[in-house]
Amino acid sequence: MQTVMRGIVVRMKSAGDDRLLTLLTDQRGVIQATARGANKPRSRLASSTELFCYSRLTLFCYRDYNTVDAADVENSFFPLRNDLTALALASYIAELIRELAPVEEPAEEYLRLLLNTLYLIQQRRYPLLQLKATYELRLLGMAGFMPDLTGCTVCGSYEDGVPMYFYADEGCLACQSCGSLQGRVAGGLVSPGVIMAMRHILYSPFEKIFSFALPEEGVAELSQVVERYLKYHLQRSWRSLTFFYSVL
Repeated sequence: MQTVMRGIVVRMKSAGDDRLLTLLTDQRGVIQATARGANKPRSRLASSTELFCYSRLTLFCYRDYNTVDAADVENSFFPLRNDLTALALASYIAELIRELAPVEEPAEEYLRLLLNTLYLIQQRRYPLLQLKATYELRLLGMAGFMPDLTGCTVCGSYEDGVPMYFYADEGCLACQSCGSLQGRVAGGLVSPGVIMAMRHILYSPFEKIFSFALPEEGVAELSQVVERYLKYHLQRSWRSLTFFYSVL
């Protein structure tokens, strides 16, 4: 049976003349597919099955086996290949989406988040560490790891304009008065600007999540706080992230 959907290549491996693809699609989330003969020089699938290529895909599906019959490219994100740091960050966020996006289920919002982030990385419209942290935190919230940043988890204080403790284990805040809680993993005091940025990323409408500004030190702090939260809950590291930092 043939189906048509939109999707982006988030991993590509060669297998002789064929390519083994991991796709993030709007209708079926993360799926595996084969592009037969895509490694041949004259293949009509050669350019459309490159990493990060976003296309309108025609797939032949039989049980758990998917074959790419045709792909009409909508965005190749080709400029990423000319910027090593941008390419390294793109590789990392693609690895995250493979891990956190739903498999064989609709994933329109996940696809939208990835496409928008890749576009902004390519354009260098915001600092790369800011884009990284925004993507990580919004993705975590979508995937079921939503922290509660509405106020102090003990007394309910909003504490706008002053530093607060952020606890990675339970994903919650504590004001400085209540910050002596025991048995939690604290990432230390987080500056008010970073707390506001995290609230903005999680609670804003999708089209506004990237639209905020922090000074350079605030961007670095935001990246560290979000990354600590990510690593605590996923309990792993990523070689692509290590490589990104090596070339940043």
